[in-house]
Amino acid sequence: MSSSAGARPGPPPGARRCCRSACPRPAVATLTYVYADSTAVLGSLSASPEPHTYDLCAPHAERLTAPRGWEVVRLAPDVSHERRSDDDLLALADAVRDAARPRASDAQGPSSAAQRGPVEPPAQETARRGHLRVLRDAGGPRG
Repeated sequence: MSSSAGARPGPPPGARRCCRSACPRPAVATLTYVYADSTAVLGSLSASPEPHTYDLCAPHAERLTAPRGWEVVRLAPDVSHERRSDDDLLALADAVRDAARPRASDAQGPSSAAQRGPVEPPAQETARRGHLRVLRDAGGPRG
């Protein structure tokens, strides 16, 4: 077998490749479009391939541009080299579902609030983009 002098090495077997046509480089970032907010979100490589997302190599991720009128949100790369487990993702999904459910104690009125004990200060919203919010815990660090 002969190899061309200008050939770039591809990703190792089993690794995900950049989705750009004819790009042999390994994927390092995942691109997702939020059409309702006209936003392209570029973050660290997802734990597994997802439908409607695009895996990109470092050069293509750096040069990414969005259509006119759209915003590109670049999330900080995941500094831990560990891959997220499915358990982490499921725990996050469960927490979001639980937060969206109305609580039975809220329907009982203010008398039950006194029985619950001290009330923690609410989290403060630090940023907002469409339906997404970034919250900072107003209570400070816990130990």
